[in-house]
Amino acid sequence: MSIHIEAKHGDIAETILLPGDPLRAKWIAETFFENPFCFNKVRSMLGYTGTYNGKRISVMGTGMGVPSISIYAHELITEYDVKNLIRVGTSGSYQEYIKIRDIVLAMAASSNSGVNELRFSGADYAPTANFDLFQKAVETAKEKQIPIKAGNVFTSDEFYADDFESYKKWSKFGVLCVDMETAGLYTIAAKHNVKALTILTISDSLVTGERTTARERETTFKDMVEIAIELA
Repeated sequence: MSIHIEAKHGDIAETILLPGDPLRAKWIAETFFENPFCFNKVRSMLGYTGTYNGKRISVMGTGMGVPSISIYAHELITEYDVKNLIRVGTSGSYQEYIKIRDIVLAMAASSNSGVNELRFSGADYAPTANFDLFQKAVETAKEKQIPIKAGNVFTSDEFYADDFESYKKWSKFGVLCVDMETAGLYTIAAKHNVKALTILTISDSLVTGERTTARERETTFKDMVEIAIELA
């Protein structure tokens, strides 16, 4: 048992899916897992372990933002020996050609978070995906005929930015979309020499103003889960 996770050692599989929303974790477990059981209810951050095609796999919510996912990722790695951490999250598009419900694989994560600036004494650190997981995700998407985009994403500490137009300076440099967790996840995984990958579904667009509902985000983004779950 760790500070924020009440699971016993051995309750959590080496591969875990990490949605931000704990209710999406519950939906994933009930929809995709065989014989799932709940290993965590602390702070209502639901976590489950089951099997998929005979292989053990877990899923747990992480909350929103770099600090939250960094806490859970650290405890999962150091206390429960998790080796593969796969974020399955939502994101806002920064590009006109990236539409609602498109799937994005995050190759790297730019950020306005100050966490790594503190960690590296003012120097820039570029958090990146694990190549093995990335390559397997690309191959799985091709096999399942699920179109994907891949590239740099932006991890923001702000959901409601003071300057709404500020996303445009990132989009001009090819950044695909924005989330609030990937830079934190990739950094913690690198620190502990484990594998991490973020797979995102576009839930809204900063370019067009389109957006999906909270219920749709919780229960209908199946394509990214179908890719992620094969990585176990």
